[in-house]
Order: sequence, then C-alpha cells, then structure tokens
Amino acid sequence: MNSTSESAAESLRKAASALQANRPLRAEEACRDYLDLHPGSAEHLRLLAQALMKQNRLPEAQEQITFALQLRPDQAELQEDLGTVLMLQRQPEAAAKALRKAVQLDPTRAEAHKKLGRVLVALGDGQAADREFEEFFDRDPESGAVAAGAEHLRAGRTEEGIKALTQALRDAPRNVDAMMFLAMAYRKKETRLDDAEALLRRATQVAPDHVPAWLNLGGILSEQNKREDALEAYRQATKLEPGHAGAWALLASCYAFLNLTEQASQAFEKSLQLKADHPNTQMGYGHVLKTLGDQKAALKAYREAIRLRPKFGEVYWSMANLKIFRFEDAEVDAMLEQLEKGQLSDSEEVHFRFALGKAYEDRKDYAQAWHFYDTGNQKHRETVYFDPNENEARQAAIREFFSAEFFAEHSDVGFDADDLILIVGLPRTGSTLVEQILASHSQVEGTAELPTLGRLSNSIGRYRTDGIGFPRAAGDLRKRDWRQIGRQYMELTRAFRETDRPYFTDKLPNNFALVGFLHTILPKAKIINTLRHPLDTLLGNYKQLYGQGQNFTYDTFDLAEYYRQYMTTMNHWHAVLPGKVLDVRYEDTVLDTEQQVRRILAHCNLPFEEACLRPWETDRAVRTASSEQVRQPIYTGALGKWRRYEPQLEFWKDSLQDLLDELPEQVRSAGRD
Repeated sequence: MNSTSESAAESLRKAASALQANRPLRAEEACRDYLDLHPGSAEHLRLLAQALMKQNRLPEAQEQITFALQLRPDQAELQEDLGTVLMLQRQPEAAAKALRKAVQLDPTRAEAHKKLGRVLVALGDGQAADREFEEFFDRDPESGAVAAGAEHLRAGRTEEGIKALTQALRDAPRNVDAMMFLAMAYRKKETRLDDAEALLRRATQVAPDHVPAWLNLGGILSEQNKREDALEAYRQATKLEPGHAGAWALLASCYAFLNLTEQASQAFEKSLQLKADHPNTQMGYGHVLKTLGDQKAALKAYREAIRLRPKFGEVYWSMANLKIFRFEDAEVDAMLEQLEKGQLSDSEEVHFRFALGKAYEDRKDYAQAWHFYDTGNQKHRETVYFDPNENEARQAAIREFFSAEFFAEHSDVGFDADDLILIVGLPRTGSTLVEQILASHSQVEGTAELPTLGRLSNSIGRYRTDGIGFPRAAGDLRKRDWRQIGRQYMELTRAFRETDRPYFTDKLPNNFALVGFLHTILPKAKIINTLRHPLDTLLGNYKQLYGQGQNFTYDTFDLAEYYRQYMTTMNHWHAVLPGKVLDVRYEDTVLDTEQQVRRILAHCNLPFEEACLRPWETDRAVRTASSEQVRQPIYTGALGKWRRYEPQLEFWKDSLQDLLDELPEQVRSAGRD
C-alpha cells in the first residue's frame, strides 16, 4: 500500500470516527482537508455529505453527492444517499427516482427498499410501497419480525404485538427497533410504564447515538412526571442531531413545564429556525412568550400557527386566553366559517366555541357569548370524566380523617421548615393576583402550580393490596413518616426554585382539600385561601377551557356541587385549625388593595413593602390563565361580571342561595352600577 492510499484510509477513518461520535464539524474538516488535495475522492465526498446532513445543511450535502455521482454514476450507495437527502428536503418525486436507481444497481440494499417504500407512501402509491416493504423484510428478516409486531400495534392488537415483539427481542436481544416498539406497546397499556422506561433506557445503552430512542425515552419519562430526567434525554437528542427540529421542540416543551421559560423560548426559537412551518411548535412558542409577558410576539406566533393550519382551534382559544386581547372581525368570521363547514374534530370544535364565546363577550353580546360557552362546555363534558358523588365522598373522607382529635394527637409530627406559603381556593378567584403580590416581596419567590403536594398524598397507600388509599391509608403512618413526607416535599420543590429568597409560594388552587395534610407534614407553612363572589367564580370557570384537569368545570350542576363541597371543606379547616388559613376575597383586594396586602404579609410574618402594592410591575413568568391580567394595574372592571349573564345563571342562584345570602355586603354589591 502506497503512502497516498494510506493517507486516504487514515483520513476516512478519522472522518467516520468523528461522525460516529456525533462530531459532524470534525468529520467535515477531515473530509475537506483531504479533498483539497484529492478532489476526486468519491468516498470522502460521500462522508462529507453525511456530515453536512448531520448539520441540517441539506442543499450543500446534495451538491456533494451529485458531484460524487458524476464520478461514479453506478454506485448504489451514492444513489441511496441522494434519495435520502431529497427525502429530507421534501422532494419525493426526485427521491423516488434516485432510490429506484439504487435498488436497480444493488437489489440487496434492504434500507434502500425501505426508504423507497416510504417515499412511495408519500406519493400515494400504496401498492408499489407494499412491494418495496416486502423486499425490505425479505432481505432483513430481523426487521420483518419487528414490523409484524408493529403492525399488530397499529391495528390495535396490543397483546399480539407484545407477544411478537417479545419474541423478536429474544431472537435479537440488541434490536433497538424491537425495544422501541415494545416500549410503545407497554406505554399504551399504561400499567407498564416502568417496563417501557427500562426498555428505552436499554435502547439508549445499546445504541447511544439513536435519536428516536432518546426522544421516546424523554416522552415516557415526561409521562411519569420525571421531567428532569426527560430534560436530559431531550438534551442528548439535540446533541446527537442538532438539526432535528422536533427534538428541540420537545426540549422546549420540557423546559416550559419545569418553568424554565427563558430556556424554553431559546429552544423553541432553535426549532423554528430549523422548521418554521410547524404549527404546533409555533403554538408552543406563543405559550412561552405569553408566559414571559410578550403578548405582541405571542400573537405573532399564534397567528402564524393559524396561517399554517386554519382549523387549529386550540390556537384561537390560546389567543382568547390572553384575556385582554380582542379578536379582529376577520378572525371571528374565520372561526364561524370553520364551525359552519362542520368538518372539525370534537376537540377543534370545542376550542372554536370557547374562543367565539370570548369574541362575543368582547362585543358585549352576552347572550351569544353564553351560547358558545354553553355549547362548548356541553361538547367537552362528553369527553372528560367527573363524578360529583365520588368527589363528595372523597371530601367527606378527608374531613372525617383530619379531625380536631387527629390534630390534637399529631401536633408535633411535621418537618420543621417555614419556607412555604401555600395558596389554595378555586380557580378564577384571584389566586394568581395573591401569588403576584407575594412574589413582589423581596423575601418571596413565586414558583408555579406545583404538583408535589398532590403526588405525595396520592402515594400514601399506593401499594396496598386492599385498595385503601389516601386519606384512610394515612392512618398507618408513624410520626416519623409524617416528618419524612414533609422533608420530601421540601426536597422535591427545591427543583422549582431559582433564587435564594427564604420563602416561596406553591399556588395550586385545588390543594384546598389537602390543607390538613399540609399542616401535618409542614406545620409552620402559611396558608392563604382565595375567594370570589360564587357566581363570578362559577362563571369564570365555565368560561375557561383548561388544558388538563378541572373536569368539574364543564357542567353547571357539577360546578355548583363542587363549589358547595369546597366551601364545606374550607369551613371544616377553619373549625379544626382556627387561624391557620387566611381568607382573602378578590373583591376586597381590588377595592382596598393596601389593607389586603398588609393582611397577607402579616399572616406570612413578612414586613410591609411598597412593591407589593404594584404586583403588575413584577418581572416574572406567570403560567396560569390569568397571566396577562396580573400584568395590568388592579382595576374594578372585573368585579361583578356575573351580572352580565344574570338571565343565564338562575340555576346557580337557586342552587347556592344560602351561600349567596351569607356574603358580605361589599361582595354582594361589587360591580353594581
């Protein structure tokens, strides 16, 4: 072997090693260094193209492959590479031509048959695609066994798919595709998420550069609320393939869930730089911009998502959910047109109806607004589960367990930490405003709606075989167990804190049922309960389409019953834990802000600070439905909104008359002209 060929082999080895290590820039450099001296090396041109594809520089990659084919027009590998780069650039006709040439030159190239099949599917030629897939399976029996299992899953035959994929994995224990499809099957069953996670972790060990394995691992970890681990999986995917727009979007969504909004914004921007025509990514970017308080940029992203997908009802609702935003007439007409066409999915229709409710409310056509809110709620109620009887039984069980006698016996069992300020109530009662007031204080960090308390309570009794869960299962806890749960809460919530301020808020309204639990594990925690006129509370929730949860809000009867249970439970806490919970009425906060701010701070043992009187000036991310409203100065226009819909609220007025009669005069008269 002469020195030139040795130099070529060494250069190819370096470039290939760099690609395998996911260092495409290093591979590109090695190839270009050699090609400067030997421009006719087709092998180097091919590796250079692969390095460029890794960097998402597709036109440049195509240029290198085309030049290599001029040197070696009958090389099947190059024809397949050309087909691949054309596929990535969404040129299916040209890709099909190149891939047909590849399999003609070398019919044994199984991957080329598979790629050609995919392109033919995109072109609508199903029969020809099937023939190519059959060629692929014939030439790659291992993949054929996996494909058979995958077909069972696609057809809804989950158990058959699990059996086939399990056998395929026995026959080929390192087959990553088998691991991934089997993990998908376990994920569908929901009861085997741990097995799905284990398979995907194994897949990333066997093939550490397999991007889909990392993305699927991130997905299953997110589903189990292991968001920090999911973040690492998505980060790994973006490192392996920096040009993967979907990986950046998933990373951005994970950042957003963890309240890392600046990082989420940057990741969404990266995704959109790579693929600007993805409506879901535009919507996610809009959500983050809304959280950051940049309404103008959020609207731009939302409107781009609509341009890309005119039936995207969720985006119209996201715009409506900005609260202080008003639709243009053309946008209202576009929504009405989509409804009239009658070609929407249930979810799309629901989103359009809620958005139109907001549009007509802004036009002060309250009868029409109620029509759209009411029909949207009725439609959505068919798709969610909520049993008011189950809720009543659960609330009663909690009140019975956490009795005055219980607290007398458990007065000294909790963890000794005073960092927490818990904000509870019902949604749409001003809890975000109270949180923002507190977050304006120099000693308080506002976090988010943390799921921690609910998860800890639900974990009690999880593995009991008799089916007894919280709260009854908590009867078996020892004193040290309560203290450990309190310590665990503080450790878990630390991940959501970004500053060294001594106190932090946890604002998840529905935690009102867990006040007694919280007091037991963290007796020094401060608790605030936000209230609003019952009719404003119910109406505000009926007008709100939540991303998830709050299933009690989509029916007028369910809402009234839930409200009554909430009041009963809060009255119980006041009785058994006198002075523990501070009630803060929204109407009082609006009409006499300073007095209420002083009450709130005094309850939390915090000195008064002027900044708390101007919560709208606090620069922090707010992730709730009220995120835009709390950025505005406090005003009286939101008081007594129920009066606009009074003709439609007779059922609620009758159902809650006793509670309405007990309201303070200032609350009853709020908003009256």
